Amino acid sequence: MFHEFEDLIAELKASDRHVQRLFEKHATLDKLVRNMELRLEPGTPEEIEHLKKKKLAIKDELYALLQQISLSRVRP
Repeated sequence: MFHEFEDLIAELKASDRHVQRLFEKHATLDKLVRNMELRLEPGTPEEIEHLKKKKLAIKDELYALLQQISLSRVRP
């Protein structure tokens, strides 16, 4: 995810608790959705779609945050 920000992500995961929590939450939701789709965990199609939307919202938040931080480092 976000290959253009790999170095920044590694840095922030090591130093920024908020970013760490967002990535952890995204990973947790991703695993849950995958398990629900494979029927390893219970979940209706509606629940799966709701979780996918939550996951996408976190991804959008992360992307915006990464862009903002990246741009702030480029500007003098």
